[in-house]
Amino acid sequence: MQLSRSAHVDSFTRDHLPPPEQWPRLLLDEPWLPRGDRLNCGTELLDATAERLGGDRVAVVDARGGTWSYGELRERVDRIARVLTEDLGVVPGNRVLLRGPTSPYLAACWLAVMKAGAVAVTVLDAQRRTELRTVCELARVGHALCDSRSLTELYAAGVDGLRVTAYGGAGPGDLLALAAAKPDGFTAVPTAADDVALIAFTSGTTGRPKGCMHFHRDVLAVADTFAAHVLRPTGDDVFAGSPPLGFTFGLGGLLVFPLRVGARTVLAPWDGAAGLLDGVRRHRVSVMFTAPTAYRAMLEHLPGADVSSLRRCVSAGENLPAATWHDWHRRTGLRLINGIGATEMLHIFLSAADEAARPGTTGVPVPGFRARVVGPDGAEVPDGEPGRLAVRGPVGCRYLADPRQAEYVRDGWNLTGDTYIREPDGYFRYVARADDMIVSAGHNIAGPEVEEALLRHPDVREAAVVGRADDRRGQRVVAHVVLRDGVPPGSATADRLREFTLAEMSYFKCPREFVFAQSLPRTPTGKLQRFRLRDAP
Repeated sequence: MQLSRSAHVDSFTRDHLPPPEQWPRLLLDEPWLPRGDRLNCGTELLDATAERLGGDRVAVVDARGGTWSYGELRERVDRIARVLTEDLGVVPGNRVLLRGPTSPYLAACWLAVMKAGAVAVTVLDAQRRTELRTVCELARVGHALCDSRSLTELYAAGVDGLRVTAYGGAGPGDLLALAAAKPDGFTAVPTAADDVALIAFTSGTTGRPKGCMHFHRDVLAVADTFAAHVLRPTGDDVFAGSPPLGFTFGLGGLLVFPLRVGARTVLAPWDGAAGLLDGVRRHRVSVMFTAPTAYRAMLEHLPGADVSSLRRCVSAGENLPAATWHDWHRRTGLRLINGIGATEMLHIFLSAADEAARPGTTGVPVPGFRARVVGPDGAEVPDGEPGRLAVRGPVGCRYLADPRQAEYVRDGWNLTGDTYIREPDGYFRYVARADDMIVSAGHNIAGPEVEEALLRHPDVREAAVVGRADDRRGQRVVAHVVLRDGVPPGSATADRLREFTLAEMSYFKCPREFVFAQSLPRTPTGKLQRFRLRDAP
C-alpha cells in the first residue's frame, strides 16, 4: 500500500512499520470513512467539532468538580501543544509517554500530542517500573507527560534520556504552569492520514509487550464504524466508564467517541462498581463503557441506585456471559451492547445493539468490517464449527518491529487469537481464547510474565501461572509454585509472594491464588503442560 508523504520529522514509527506484504488488507471504500491524504485526528475531534457545533457546549466534566467547554478544552490543549513544541523541543514523530489516572488533563495531553504531530504512548497508571522501562525502550520514548501523583514508578524505571514533565503539581516547571504562560492558539501539524498517531502496547503470550501502531485515520475510523453505526451517540449524551485511557477501549469510549459527536465525557478513576454507579447518578450519564465483571458487580449495588439516565451500556474486554446480559436487562430494562475488540484493531469490530442483540453471542461484523472463522490452514470452516476468528476492516494490526506480525496477519486477515463459532444466521459466538492468555476482569494477562516475576523471588524454584474460571472476573490468576528446599508452603509464604509480585507488576496481574506443588507437569522434552494445570480441580 502506498503511504502518503509523512509530516514526521522523526521517522522512527514509519521506519518500523511491518513490511508491506505483512499488512492486513484494509477496507477503505465506504463513503462515510475519513478521507484525504492530510488528516490530524486531534484537529478533527476538537477544532472541527467546536467549529461545527459551537465552542460553548460542555466537552469534559471533571468528576471532582468543574466542567470545560469545547472552547476551553481547545484553549488548554493548544497551550500544552505550545509547551511541547516550544519549550520541550518535541518534533513531529517523537514518541511522548502519557501516564496518570483518568482525568481531563490526561485527555488534554493526549489531544495536544496529536495536534503537535507527535506519537502518543499512553500507559496504565498501574504499570510498574519494569513494565514502563520496557515500553520506553521498545518505542524509544524521549518525552513523558506524567501526573504528579504517578511520578515515583516512572522515575524508578530509570529510562536513559527520558525527559519527564509533571502536571498537576506545584512549581514553575509544572506543565500546567508552563501552559498558563502561553498565548492562545496553536497551528496543528498537518499530519498525513497514515502517519502514526499512537502506539498502544499489549502483552503477548510470551510476556513481551507488542506495540500496536495506529494512524490518525484509524482513530477517526473506529468512531465512524462502531460508534456511528452501532452505539449511535448524539451530542446530548454524557459518557462515562471504567476503562482507563491507556486501554484503547477507554480511549475510544471515553474520549474519541464523545468528541466526534460533540457530546460530553466524565473523566475519573471511579472507585469500583459502587463509585461508577454513583457517578451515573450524579452526572446523569447516558452512555457507559465497562467490562462484564463490572456489570456483574454493579448488579449487587443496583437496589437504591438511580440509573434512569442510562440508555446505552457497552460491554467489552472479556466474554459477556448470557446470564449477566439477562440479569442486567431484567434489573434495568437495558440491553447490554456486547462487543469484541483488540488493541491490534484499536476498538470493537463485532457487536450488535437493541433488538439485534442476542445474549450468548458477541454479535455480527460492525459496518465497515468483515469476519470469518478459519481452520489451521486459513480456510473458512463451516458454520457451527469452531475455529480462529479472522477479521478485516478499515483498521488492522501493525506491530512495531515485531516478528509476531506474521502470526497475527495471514493472507490479509487479522487473526485475533480467539476461538469462535459462526452461527448459520451470521452471529458469532465466543468459545475461548486460542492461546495461554488469561483474561481477568477485562485485563489481558500473560502467564509467563507473571511467572518471570515469581522466579525472581529467592524462595521460588519453579512457577506456572494459568487462568481458572471465576464467576465474577471471568478468570482469576492462579500460580502453581514449587518452593526451594526448606521453605514451608502455606498462607504466610503465599502472602510474601503476593506482596513481592505487587511490587513487580500491575496489581491485576498478581496471583489471587497460590497452589504449592512438589513438581510441575512437563513433557519428556521439558515443556510445561499448562493445560493440565488449567484443568486441575
